[in-house]
Amino acid sequence: MPTILLLSLILLAYLLVASEKLAWAKAALLSLLLLALSAWWLVDRLSGNGIDAATLYHLQAGMPGAGIGDFSGYIAQFTGLALLSLLPLALVPVLRGRLRGFRGRHPAPAVSATFAAAFVAAILASPLYADAKRLHRQLAPADAEGVAAEYRPPAGELVRRRNIVWIYAESLERTYLDETVFPGLMPNIARLAREGIDFRDIGSTEGASWTIAGLVASQCGVPLTTARGDENSLGRMREFLPGAHCLGDYLQAQGYRNVFLGGADAGFAAKGRFLERHGFDEVRDFAHYRGAGIAARHFSNWGLHDDVLLDDAFDTFMTLSAAGAPFMLNALTMDTHHPAGHLPVACRDTRYDSALGDIGLLHALKCTDVLVSRLVDRIRSSPYADDTLIVLASDHLAMPNHLSHVLEGMRRENLLLFLAPGLEPRQLTVPGSTLDSGATLLSLLDPAQVALGFGRSLLAPEAAASATRAALHDDGAGFAPYLAYARNLWTGGDVRTLRIDGDQLRIGLQHVKPPVMIEYDEEWGLGSITMEDAPRQFGIDDPANVRAYVDRCPAFDEDDLRGEWCALLVDGRGNMKLFADADLQQGVRVDTPLDAATGPRPRPRRAITLNESGTLVAGQYQLRLRPRALPSHGFWLEAVSSDGRVVHARQWIRPGDSMQGRSIRLPVGLDAEVDDLQIRAWLDWAEYMELDSVAMVRTRVPSRS
Repeated sequence: MPTILLLSLILLAYLLVASEKLAWAKAALLSLLLLALSAWWLVDRLSGNGIDAATLYHLQAGMPGAGIGDFSGYIAQFTGLALLSLLPLALVPVLRGRLRGFRGRHPAPAVSATFAAAFVAAILASPLYADAKRLHRQLAPADAEGVAAEYRPPAGELVRRRNIVWIYAESLERTYLDETVFPGLMPNIARLAREGIDFRDIGSTEGASWTIAGLVASQCGVPLTTARGDENSLGRMREFLPGAHCLGDYLQAQGYRNVFLGGADAGFAAKGRFLERHGFDEVRDFAHYRGAGIAARHFSNWGLHDDVLLDDAFDTFMTLSAAGAPFMLNALTMDTHHPAGHLPVACRDTRYDSALGDIGLLHALKCTDVLVSRLVDRIRSSPYADDTLIVLASDHLAMPNHLSHVLEGMRRENLLLFLAPGLEPRQLTVPGSTLDSGATLLSLLDPAQVALGFGRSLLAPEAAASATRAALHDDGAGFAPYLAYARNLWTGGDVRTLRIDGDQLRIGLQHVKPPVMIEYDEEWGLGSITMEDAPRQFGIDDPANVRAYVDRCPAFDEDDLRGEWCALLVDGRGNMKLFADADLQQGVRVDTPLDAATGPRPRPRRAITLNESGTLVAGQYQLRLRPRALPSHGFWLEAVSSDGRVVHARQWIRPGDSMQGRSIRLPVGLDAEVDDLQIRAWLDWAEYMELDSVAMVRTRVPSRS
């Protein structure tokens, strides 16, 4: 902990008891700061880099599928820190009156002013402020056009369609091959490095330091940035980087079959969606292997152990090779995952004796050396070896683990190794990054292919890796335009036209599920996409240029519905226009002039589920609900399917004095049995409606002909 931060916290604690004035406010601020620092500590244990782009990405993508059990120790420590953070609040009533004499020696105004100054100093000295500055720099608008010409998707025909086996070794950086620190830890991979093209000095850029980001960087040649959305928005985006043209896309167009094997949940961090949207024909993950009946002892908190996974990789390699069509087979290992690694059944007796102590991760690394080299040797000894190019690479540098205290004093570098018949074994020290891995692979298939996205072949010095150079020099200050360009890849295409496609809104090449708010800057660039709490966000302030809100029409209209979907556009001068379903089907241009403002801006409503009914057979019903209190604004009441696509009944309700205490009745006709009926009301974003009672009463049975 920085000295200034520690001293500031001690001073804040002293000032808390120095004066009784505003004691609760001071205690709340101090507890809030301590809670924030505790949360930062936990995030830093997981990411190794504080609150960074990976943190924002995982907030969007969600955490289902993560091996949370591996971090139980950190979570327990965080729980303890969080409880300690509440201590200032607990001390206020205990200390009240007991230190009156002590407090009397300190003027209350001076104490409060000093407390405020110390609080600001603590924030400025904390890692929270440093991370906020870093994120602001990464997310700040930058001129992406200046680097647009450097983005080069692969094109043309491959000279040779050689099969590819790409082994991503989880966190297996080349640093572990240092014999002076880890003698005899990885002799087999060290042997393979002497038999192939072994690249040294391969770093990681921003947007490439966690697994899905490492995959995107190497497969697409771009850093992974957060989508233009708010927290948890990624799940409502159909496409994953639709503007990017990646290795899988290119190879698939060349007739390749692309297969990915990974023991973890493909849903974690949207990894499966990335692969499926970018040329992979088959993705096997945790669910696949569980469904195959593999015994529980072959799984850890993260998923399938590497011994079983890599055996499947070899069997798949043989099957694909025998089929005769070119293929790319990717396999992602898992047992060297931070913080402690895992030992599969095949390595239960594997141990690495080290002066560093009995560290589980060292045993896992020793096991991975055996398992990965065994797969490589089996492929190289197979009848199909002559037509196979093998890539062995780390997905990213190691995150905080039980060897971090050793690694921090070493030269950190990613593993990148190519093996194939005819490749002259050599070691090349070329400053590069994982952005350049895919481009280097392509150049080994076809010397004319030296670029993939922003990546450049490390075998072609004349094709300088400009993005890598910008990221690794001058503290990465020149990398911002590349990050900005990568962010634009989440939409791509014409973002000024909004169009409904089925039940989703198309923005450029991206599809998002409404309700959604879209903001545009003064240059008509996409400013932001907001999906969480969008109705409230739309109404709280004025846009700088144009703001669009898209939802089902009951969110806007009263007793004159305009179809299923509507869009409300508002500009910085208060001009607005409501577009109907037919307009959105054709496409609405957000840069068209809007109607002059004639009244207050409409407040979009949100759908509130009031009740969910069980299975209902066909027939006529009457919904009877008695609100505890009616909202002040009119609203639509609906009986719909759970996904909102089928509207069985809808009625506009006008609250009034005559309705107080009375039931609201809505006729509902069902032509067939329904098992997912929802009752929902479209209410102003600031209102709720609780019910005293709700019932669905059968009124008539359909006649039989």
